[in-house]
Amino acid sequence: MKSIQRREFVKTASLAGAATLLVPNLSNAMRVAGDSLKGKKILYVYGGWPAHEPKESVDLFVPWLKSEGAEVIVSDSLDAYLDEKLMQSLDLLIQTWTMGQISNEQEKALLKAVNSGVGLAGWHGGTGDSFRNNTEFQFMVGGQWVAHPGGVIDYTVQVTDKNDPVTAGLKDFVMHSEQYYMHVDPNVKVLATTSFTDENSSWIGGSVMPVAWKKYYGNGRVFYSSLGHVMTDFEVPEAFEIIKRGIRWAAESKYQPKEKWVSPVYK
Repeated sequence: MKSIQRREFVKTASLAGAATLLVPNLSNAMRVAGDSLKGKKILYVYGGWPAHEPKESVDLFVPWLKSEGAEVIVSDSLDAYLDEKLMQSLDLLIQTWTMGQISNEQEKALLKAVNSGVGLAGWHGGTGDSFRNNTEFQFMVGGQWVAHPGGVIDYTVQVTDKNDPVTAGLKDFVMHSEQYYMHVDPNVKVLATTSFTDENSSWIGGSVMPVAWKKYYGNGRVFYSSLGHVMTDFEVPEAFEIIKRGIRWAAESKYQPKEKWVSPVYK
């Protein structure tokens, strides 16, 4: 039954016009963030820990990317990063690769591409817990997973930036998934947060943690969301919408002026 439900969800969610049903001012948000991915060249790299459903993510996201008009190259190998001609031709990288290891050469090539202006987008452990020994990669992403107290639980996501095109028009929503506790760059632009109780770890009660953010690494736009432990998490419309808008935003690195903000969390 679960596999049937997932296939139906993938089929439904991949429709290009589905997002317009979510919020009334979506057209205004999209006009600022990028009307679509038409003509954009995207490398989608997946692998690592299978419980985060990297292969299933391909089945969900790639049809949607193509429905937006993107050219998508899919790779299950980090060696794709070593193709310098390909990397420099890209508009966007999407990576879902939890844990594992990346070679020095692969990491260097990835960092170079994003620094030069290729966008990067990802979610949950596929980007926020990819390579635990690689601090420069974590510096690029803007955060690193360290815990999910209680495992899969019910929690609320607060949409804190009501003006950014990635979150404009969206309301707070409830997730039944892993609530990520992360170490976060204080100068990311936080779009949504979640608050922890002391039920599962008494010393973190009241902590407010970023869930979705934007940042730059050199000239490259970077978008991250901690949502998406499994693909059925994206059956929550707001969770899926934030990811889609963040992908559109990150894909504009080479075409839109660099946004300016300094918003230190710990000021």
